[in-house]
Amino acid sequence: MLSEQSIGIIKSTVPVLEVHGVAITKSFYGLMFEAHPELMNIFNHANQKQGRQQTALANTVYAAAVHIDNLAAIIPAVKQIAHKHRSLGVKPEHYPIVGKFLLMAIKDVLGDAATDEILEAWGEAYGVIADAFIGVEAEMYEQSQGQSGGWADFRPFRVERKVQESSVITSFYLVPQDGREIAAFQPGQYVSVKLQIPGESHTHIRQYSLSDAPGKPYYRISVKRERGNDQFPAGIVSTYLHEQIAEGDTLHLSAPAGDFVLDTADHRPVVLLSGGVGLTPMVSMLNTLAGQYPERAVTFIHAAQDGGAHALRQQVESIALGSANVTVQYCYERPTDADREAQHYHREGRIEPAWLQSVLANRDAAYYLCGPVPFMQSVKASLIKWGVPGEDIHYEFFGPKADIEAAGA
Repeated sequence: MLSEQSIGIIKSTVPVLEVHGVAITKSFYGLMFEAHPELMNIFNHANQKQGRQQTALANTVYAAAVHIDNLAAIIPAVKQIAHKHRSLGVKPEHYPIVGKFLLMAIKDVLGDAATDEILEAWGEAYGVIADAFIGVEAEMYEQSQGQSGGWADFRPFRVERKVQESSVITSFYLVPQDGREIAAFQPGQYVSVKLQIPGESHTHIRQYSLSDAPGKPYYRISVKRERGNDQFPAGIVSTYLHEQIAEGDTLHLSAPAGDFVLDTADHRPVVLLSGGVGLTPMVSMLNTLAGQYPERAVTFIHAAQDGGAHALRQQVESIALGSANVTVQYCYERPTDADREAQHYHREGRIEPAWLQSVLANRDAAYYLCGPVPFMQSVKASLIKWGVPGEDIHYEFFGPKADIEAAGA
């Protein structure tokens, strides 16, 4: 338990964190990686370069300060981050390192304003928060390793099949190298893939949603090749997977993780809304709903640039044709002439509120969103404006958690 004095001091720093939070986390990562370069084997280097990891950590620290007198309020966020930590291999011994350099970063950015009293209070607070993470993650490690077919850390899998799904997305069918059982997962969960890429000094770890239904003798991930642009370079991991990994090669996987999962206790209709490669967890959910919950009406809405970029279409349509409870809608932002001729889509342009309402009709449903952040911001705002309660809207991020709340406020 934190002392009342420490709680008061932490609360007083909230305005400072709102202004200087990102500067503090940038300093933190710089200081920590300089002293402990081995931790670069855990963190996503691209997210570091793009500033996404720094922003996500700043938001987490800010939320902890705001709710320091009621840390139970941030337990859902703790569990979400803990899933990522477990899949990355974060261990209890890493927390003292993080705490040390977080306090150093606060002092580095705030200077004399970071008094001994403030640093002591934050040191005390960090200890309480770290203990919460360590406790939650210990349970997750135990569950992951102890379940049927489970394992600790990373396990070698063989690429049994490699299938090009679209102009930008390729699927990898992965079977355990030891031929033994694999762990079950919940539709919507992901695995971490760890790669040692030639010429790279550190390992790279990325999370990829499982894109097929549970219960198969393999895991399937469907990976978009990130080609980069003027702002950001091409994705080193996705490029390596697409260009260098072949059938028969080995990939090292964590056990499935993640809390963006299908709520099977909710018997209402389900709306699955995806953009681009965000359809991967949705296809897993769709498979499960069609096969095990035929009484639940399902609307599958997917937005893609055009037919060439639209992945897993045949599988989705096969499910829809064989399932009376499934309705499919495709939205192409820039359809080709071939798309128009073949009538591959239902709407041209982006998903807009009036069209969304016209295809859904009844807003009383469970909504699952996944895709680029601007896509989710727009769709969530449309749903909220229509009167869908926030608790009925579930969403997943690729990479560090971003902010889509403002769009639905």
